[in-house]
Amino acid sequence: MKSCYLFLAVACSLLVIASAGSFYQDCDITWGDGRAKILNNGQLLTLSLDKTSGSGFRTKNEYLFAKIDMQIKLVPGNSAGTVTTYYLSSEGPTHDEIDFEFLGNLSGDPYTLHTNVFTQGKGNREMQFKLWFDPTMDFHTYSILWNPRHVIFMVDGTPIRDFKNLESRGIAFPKNQPMRIYSSLWNADDWATRGGAVKTDWSNAPFVASYRNFNADACVPASGTSKCASNAASNNGGWWNQEVDSTAQERMKWVQQNYMIYNYCSDLKRFPQGLPPECSIA
Repeated sequence: MKSCYLFLAVACSLLVIASAGSFYQDCDITWGDGRAKILNNGQLLTLSLDKTSGSGFRTKNEYLFAKIDMQIKLVPGNSAGTVTTYYLSSEGPTHDEIDFEFLGNLSGDPYTLHTNVFTQGKGNREMQFKLWFDPTMDFHTYSILWNPRHVIFMVDGTPIRDFKNLESRGIAFPKNQPMRIYSSLWNADDWATRGGAVKTDWSNAPFVASYRNFNADACVPASGTSKCASNAASNNGGWWNQEVDSTAQERMKWVQQNYMIYNYCSDLKRFPQGLPPECSIA
């Protein structure tokens, strides 16, 4: 992520602009007993998992609307049973959350990318994809665009999912709770790979995921507030008003038609009383 400074103008007092920084400046390692490491003068962060423990970190700042980019190289080889997470979350029982989760695989199988959106403590909005490249061979950019009208998930700049603000139709949208970025690498072999049928092979440990080029163009609310200055944010690279244009719509349609393997809006067995209301709204 890039370090930030506050505008002096009152109207812009809640807006933080990103500039060059390091993981030392922007993140705290929160657990793992030494398994998470910041390297290369703060430009690289690695998380590791062994049979004893995984590891994780979070950003020092909370954000209220943001364009977040992170380059990640996922656990290579047989990563079955492992989960690498990268998500925005607030705190408390009625928290908001925006999730990227990468579910490990047997060598040669594609990774599963799991996405979800929680509002006021309620999720159940999962969409899953198979990635169209090997995410363990090199770094790829995973982005979350969160503004007052959209939550857009992107991979290498290609949108894969757009969760729209439909509050006018009675559907909750995350907009009032500041959130931090969290990331972790942990063992979930009771469910992560083929529904838990494939267990973690600890002979391959330690498992390692790598992070670099964390960038946040974001509003950082002042202490004790939960608002962001829209007139300030609108000047910050256009992300405040960004949406999926017609060209990006075609790219997202291509991903969803060819690589989406689960969509909660198609799961009639799971929702026998009727699909969630946003599923019927274009």
